[in-house]
Amino acid sequence: MNYSDDQWLGWMDCLAEDDFVIVDDFISDELYGQIMDFFRHKEASDELKKAGIGAQQDFQVKAEIRGDFIYWLDENRDTKMSAFFGLMEELSQNLKRFCYLSLSGSEFHIAKYPAGSYYHRHLDQLNERTNRQITVLIYLNKNWQKGDGGELVIYKDGEEVLVEPIAKRLLVFKSDTVEHEVLTTNVPRYSLTGWLLHQPAGIGYLLS
Repeated sequence: MNYSDDQWLGWMDCLAEDDFVIVDDFISDELYGQIMDFFRHKEASDELKKAGIGAQQDFQVKAEIRGDFIYWLDENRDTKMSAFFGLMEELSQNLKRFCYLSLSGSEFHIAKYPAGSYYHRHLDQLNERTNRQITVLIYLNKNWQKGDGGELVIYKDGEEVLVEPIAKRLLVFKSDTVEHEVLTTNVPRYSLTGWLLHQPAGIGYLLS
């Protein structure tokens, strides 16, 4: 996908004003297929692991808070995801260019929410790790329809914004200010989730 400066500027203006921005059909059909092939391979080989909360020594698996299974991506190891990483670098560069953010790292994982799972209301930037600036989600749920569940709710200024997890939809928001939750999904729910950082990830991911 080749986006113009005007498109990027419009999205960055929306992020600056509203603290979040939604872009439909952000990724191409080709990239969507590459991501899903990778996802299915990791799922079939049982490489997705139960997600938890907290960092390093504070890490805990709490099914009553979140129910997803994840696989952390590594740009050097997971070369089949190179086109995705290239697009995320383009996003990062435009955030630096138009929003004047100091970004110097990133971390991403693929995530599967089995039917019946959810993630309670939370912020992505917690006390254990404060270097997450921007949260990035790309939804991967082909043929999602109302009733399937798994919507993300953004809580802002006393209002609720419901984001449907439609395939190829991008959601970007400020990690330190936007409270959100994933509603119970009634079908398996797939996404690619990550954070753009103002410092490198360092040792130990914050699994939230």
